Amino acid sequence: MLNLSAKIPLTFFLSGILGVLCGFAEDAMVPIQGRDVVLGGEIGRRIDITVQNNLLVMDIDNDFLLPFKEKNRRDGYVGLGKTLEAVSRFAAYTKNERVEALRKHVIKEILAAQEPDGYLGIMEPGSRLWKLWDIHEMSYLIQGLTVNYQLIHDKDSLDAARKIADYIIHNWAAQPDKIPGNGEISTLMAVTGSEPALLNLYQVTGDDRYLKYCTEFRQLPEWAGPIVLGRWGTIDGHAYACMSRCIAQLRLYQIQPHPEWLDTSHRVVNFLTKEDGMVITGTCGDHECWHDTQEGTINLGETCATAYLIRLMDELFRIEAKPIYGDIMERAIFNSLFASQSPDGRKIRYYTPFDGPRSYFDKDTYCCPCNFRRIIAELPNMIYYRSPSGIFVNLYTASKATIAWTPDNPVQIEQETDYPNSGNILFHIDPKTTARFALQLRIPRWCSEAAISVNDQPTALRAEGGTLHSIDREWRPGDRVVLDMPMPFRWVKGRKAQAGRVALMHGPLVFTLSRARHPELDNVDLRLLVADLSSLTGPKPDSTVREGGLACELHAWGPGEWYPFAKPQLTLTLTEFPDPDGELCYFKIADPKDPMLESDELSQTVYSP
Repeated sequence: MLNLSAKIPLTFFLSGILGVLCGFAEDAMVPIQGRDVVLGGEIGRRIDITVQNNLLVMDIDNDFLLPFKEKNRRDGYVGLGKTLEAVSRFAAYTKNERVEALRKHVIKEILAAQEPDGYLGIMEPGSRLWKLWDIHEMSYLIQGLTVNYQLIHDKDSLDAARKIADYIIHNWAAQPDKIPGNGEISTLMAVTGSEPALLNLYQVTGDDRYLKYCTEFRQLPEWAGPIVLGRWGTIDGHAYACMSRCIAQLRLYQIQPHPEWLDTSHRVVNFLTKEDGMVITGTCGDHECWHDTQEGTINLGETCATAYLIRLMDELFRIEAKPIYGDIMERAIFNSLFASQSPDGRKIRYYTPFDGPRSYFDKDTYCCPCNFRRIIAELPNMIYYRSPSGIFVNLYTASKATIAWTPDNPVQIEQETDYPNSGNILFHIDPKTTARFALQLRIPRWCSEAAISVNDQPTALRAEGGTLHSIDREWRPGDRVVLDMPMPFRWVKGRKAQAGRVALMHGPLVFTLSRARHPELDNVDLRLLVADLSSLTGPKPDSTVREGGLACELHAWGPGEWYPFAKPQLTLTLTEFPDPDGELCYFKIADPKDPMLESDELSQTVYSP
């Protein structure tokens, strides 16, 4: 049973106070918050269409709020807390009156739906707490209400979050042998999100009951989650649940750095990069669970898993400042994440395969649509970071940010770029007055070597791929930095299920073949096409996915054609992976050992903790 009066070690308590005051370990990087960032490019466009064409057109009252008023369900899940967090973040980022009005409306209705004992959910009295997803639902309400407080200092929302947390702790501690979800799935999966939410609440309030829930009752420090392949038993291999708990351990590490609390996250990254756990489009998992076969069919890449993969890499990047984490983030964002949404922003997918047709989910509620909105709302926080020594640029996109380098000397930084179309980026660095700091630029692994100049003077140090390139100097208003990363097309070798096949990449972008663009391929098994690699031309403009997007062309032999002697009869147009009609990324080729082929830079031996 959770002992609410138990003492924790003095060192843990003191470091906890540091966490409350600072929100991070001493040497950690701090993300520049969305309210201080303005985004353009494809990342900015995705945020805009998510707000305008998804968030603001959903039926919030009937689909999300009504079940919490009625409280008559015996099972089910809505995702109101995830949506509240997204609304709060979008309101802070966009400063849009309609989004702010929605935030106020949702908060008002949530507070009115909470019962005197703290319960805030959709279940009838006999089904509360122990029915599947009830603690999960309440955990994300704690998270959403706490984030709302962090953004606008609304004490009522913080009070409501505390009441929910107290309800869970009191009732579960009173019956510690009861199992949420009645053992249908693992407890880890059934209460996904509870530890990160309670740790966030602890860091805001300093109330160590919420810390003890994680460290003593849920035994978070001792957890060493194994990588369980496949979907069987109590679904112990659930990727999203595993990464959520990894994030909780990382946040515990930021309160008191114990190196062993990084071990499970390092194990996950090793699995993703060295052991084929991540596919080329930057996602992971088959039917929600860990897989390493490199198959890419119908149930590949749950959107929740994609969101949490990005979030996990962000947490690791803040702690360790290793560029591999940013490399994985951009691969996932520009491919799987954006492909899980329709180009107009209205529809969201549950899964996003790269082999075969894709389909959209039929609801705005439930976990994947709500986690998609959450992660899109967090993207502005993943562009720029700062530490005591410098400013870090993690993601490249047209953007502006104001960074408080010192209280009286803010630094404005702006990126002018068409990334990911090209690797050319112009930075404007404008401190209010002269300031010395290191500007750290992530050089992606797909770039063998970048050229960098400061005020039109080339820098002497080499900027190698897979590094953080540091420019430590006194910066003055009007300084300019040009980053030029060559971005040729590259053919990437497939692994395991894709052995002997190749995929086409351009920078972080993966390309796909759409049957809808090629009527001549109706009823053709696309996996039997044989690509003529030497015939590739492009890139060329294409607006299938986004205005200013890219496409390319190549020739291919049809099924059974006498390659390489016969002339290829097919001309194929390949588009960016978020093309909603994309069905094929890996192509059969004549020579699987063609010297033109490259290994995926994010696979095999690229990572070591």
